[in-house]
Amino acid sequence: MKIITNISLLIGLNTQGLLLRKGKQMQDIEQIENAYLVIDDQGKIAGWGEMETLNLSQYSNRKTFEIIELEKGQIVMPGFVDSHTHLVFPKWREGEYVMKIKGMTYEEIARQGGGILNTARRMQQAGEEELYQAAAERLNEVISLGTTAIEIKSGYGLSTEAELKMLRTVRRLKDNFPITIKATFLGAHAIPLEYKSEPDRYVDIVVNEMLPRVAEENLAQYVDVFCDQGFFSQQQTEKILNAAAKYGLKPKIHANELGLTGGIQAGVKHNAVSVDHLEYVGDEEIEALLGSKTMPTLLPATSFYLNLKYAPARKMIDSGLAVAMASDFNPGSSPSGSMKFVMSLGTLKYKMLPQEAFNAVTINSAYALEISHNQGSIAVGNWANLIITRPVPSFEFLTYMFAHDLVDRVFVKGIEWKQRAKWF
Repeated sequence: MKIITNISLLIGLNTQGLLLRKGKQMQDIEQIENAYLVIDDQGKIAGWGEMETLNLSQYSNRKTFEIIELEKGQIVMPGFVDSHTHLVFPKWREGEYVMKIKGMTYEEIARQGGGILNTARRMQQAGEEELYQAAAERLNEVISLGTTAIEIKSGYGLSTEAELKMLRTVRRLKDNFPITIKATFLGAHAIPLEYKSEPDRYVDIVVNEMLPRVAEENLAQYVDVFCDQGFFSQQQTEKILNAAAKYGLKPKIHANELGLTGGIQAGVKHNAVSVDHLEYVGDEEIEALLGSKTMPTLLPATSFYLNLKYAPARKMIDSGLAVAMASDFNPGSSPSGSMKFVMSLGTLKYKMLPQEAFNAVTINSAYALEISHNQGSIAVGNWANLIITRPVPSFEFLTYMFAHDLVDRVFVKGIEWKQRAKWF
């Protein structure tokens, strides 16, 4: 058992048993000043309260009893939940970064064989051990930055064997890391060059070859499709989702990053757990989401890096929607796994209040991974997935200092995470 004491501010409490916060609820954060928090021997939250009510004598006879005393100004909060990443990839793409600086767009780079297709070529050549070691370093790093649950997609294989290789790497990460990891099959991430003139043939490969193999090895919980202009149409998307449903794979859709392409409506129609990106959202899309259980998930770091328009987060929240945010960590359009930076972008670019940004990267992003019943907030029985910040003057300071790592300690299921990996 552990007791964290002298917590200046304990935030993210969930005394109402909420699974998400939407609309005006996103402005609310339950919190206690000058608090303590109890973690039981199973790594779950056992209780909390104000310091003046703490009676240490009732715990003193326990063999594993440990007190973690904090400094003035330290905040304790739920760990970040990153519900959209492409963390498994063989190499970085800093060369394309220079191409962007010279003025080339994401679509222009893709037409020249860059972008997703560039990583796909390298993926097909990479060995599984090389792939795992690179991904493990990145996962170590994002945990040290406060991420305590994560989704990881395939999608850089674009062939049956390479897609399976990626998903097997995700399974190995699950076996070797304590955090919750959800796997998503994204065979329909891009159309390979050899199928550019016949994209439906590639869709058939996804449906008839890839999906049965993924299901046979039980490698994924979700299926994703890049439903956008220049990638997969709404009709192709629905064909893949219908096939995936037969194997019990739930949809999580890349939608409306590049235009109003019907991805949101397709996701809602198929009861998608989330629809992600959403730079282009109109009244029809908002109405569709309001009538669904689908979580709209915004990826501000991608808009920041690619100089895209930003999703209309303010309009979405004011319309009564819940909104989640994720990093989209990948080598081509969002080479960052910092969820704290995502929070800051939410305030700076989406005009979210700090409280709204906080809920978007904790309880709402946990909902987007179907784990908000035991993660993403502080409640009795939830996993003790926690961030302890460095001493700060206020909660708002966390988003105000957008480029500073203010995470001091991270706990995953009650155990402190002490590995600090290099990026490369």
